[in-house]
Amino acid sequence: MRESILTRLVYTSIIYGGIAFSADAQRPRGVGPEFAKFYKTTDTFACISNPSIILPIASLNDDYCDCPDGSDEPGTSACAHISPLSPPSPVDNTLNNKLALPGFYCKNKGHNPGYVPFTAVNDGVCDYDLCCNGSDEWQGVGGIKCEDKCKEIGKEWRKHDEERKRALGAASKRRAELVKEAGRLRKEMEDRLQSLQTEIQGSEIKVHNLEKEVAEVERAEKGKLVKGPAGGGKLSVLGGLAKQRIEELLKNVDRVKNERDDARRRLAGLEELLTSFKEEYNPNFNDEGVKRAVRAWEDYIAQGKAPDLNNALEQDLEQIMKPDAENGLNWEEFQDADESDVEVLYNFEQYLPKPLREWLNQKLRDLRVFLIENGILANPHSDASESAAVTKAKQSLEAAKSALRREQDELKSHQDDLAKEYGLDDIFRALKGQCISTDSGEYTYELCWLDRTTQKPKKGGANVGMGNFVRVDTVMVDEELPPNGKGLGSGERIALRYENGQFCWNGPNRSTLVVLACAEKDEVWKITEEEKCVYRMEVGTPAACQPQGTAKGVREKDEL
Repeated sequence: MRESILTRLVYTSIIYGGIAFSADAQRPRGVGPEFAKFYKTTDTFACISNPSIILPIASLNDDYCDCPDGSDEPGTSACAHISPLSPPSPVDNTLNNKLALPGFYCKNKGHNPGYVPFTAVNDGVCDYDLCCNGSDEWQGVGGIKCEDKCKEIGKEWRKHDEERKRALGAASKRRAELVKEAGRLRKEMEDRLQSLQTEIQGSEIKVHNLEKEVAEVERAEKGKLVKGPAGGGKLSVLGGLAKQRIEELLKNVDRVKNERDDARRRLAGLEELLTSFKEEYNPNFNDEGVKRAVRAWEDYIAQGKAPDLNNALEQDLEQIMKPDAENGLNWEEFQDADESDVEVLYNFEQYLPKPLREWLNQKLRDLRVFLIENGILANPHSDASESAAVTKAKQSLEAAKSALRREQDELKSHQDDLAKEYGLDDIFRALKGQCISTDSGEYTYELCWLDRTTQKPKKGGANVGMGNFVRVDTVMVDEELPPNGKGLGSGERIALRYENGQFCWNGPNRSTLVVLACAEKDEVWKITEEEKCVYRMEVGTPAACQPQGTAKGVREKDEL
């Protein structure tokens, strides 16, 4: 009887892996606290996923897999061949032939507890990254003895954890700044939309009024009498003829002035030549022709040179040659005069009272327009160019229409921009247009937020467009996070898609998938060409960090 009790105590000690009266003795070796409820009894054990299978307590951790879910071997590798449950659940675990436990539990006192895959239990390797106390190698296979390094590993981890928390705090602060800036930019755009709508209303009214004004001016001009061959009255005709004659005279004066200046230059050259001839010829040389020429030159000199023009006269001539506008002469005052021949002849209406005069004038004009529109009188302006008044009115109308179109285009552009996806809290609005880059091999790769991605050769040559921004997206990733934290980790990540880049020889147009993760600053971590001319960028940015209180998109264990 005493022997059976002693045997039972030995089995219990082996199974529970410790002193029976300690708190840990309530769980067998390798069982985590969240699964302790399945191991409360000390006589029998029911398989977690198959509770109908009941085993004696001695079957726990006996290095033989009895349960289909491996729950009877939490502290050995006997059931390592069973597929793991993903994700493990200690609550509603009803799957058959799947591991009920996530692995071998290591308490890791002084550090963070964790699970080691069953395949790594007693494999002769110290897995300090998961089980710093070495308890997963409790059998000492191959003479291996894993020391408890949780204290020093925990200390180093806490140091890095503080750095991560500091970086996370800085990233969160930067993200808040970006959100604030994005809100400011959006508010500015919304305010601009409101002001544009008001401006457009005013511009539409202005265009409508100018259209009416053009119609009124055209109608008024149609009612005017024919004013002579040049399209105006006597004064206008005379002004036109005078302008034409003066232009001809100025043209001829300019021609004569140029000819005079040319003759002066030629004369000066000739005089210089003859002066040299007189001074250098040999008087003893018996040549009557030469002597006559010298005497003639002396007589010419005795008469005196032609006087130069007075400077004042020259200035007057220059003033006359200036354009009419600089001389204060405005021909339009004469050519576009509204005064008609009939109005000059019948100035008697000037003696009428002003209201009556205006009424009579308008009635006469309306009558003339009526007769022209009904074909009774010919339109005197049908074959003539439109008047300056009509041209000016139409120019004002066209300018107003152009301003209205610009305002409408700007309004549509802002409306489209406000409807675009800029990520959570509109955060990428604050980064739009800013660029970051990284060197990789022979190229520098540049990312411009919500704009484009570019490949720039370091040794010269044209830049290559790798894609233009299309939309904000999300992707699932499952990667090991590097020790420096500059990586994606695993989980759902924000992604930016850049497509329709430069054409790739014998391939598609270039495109880039930019996958983002939380980081203290904007930084391109990695770029790869997954397929021909299909690129993938891994980028860290505070814009990818999640607001405090949310968990979506947070990398497992370490966000930075």
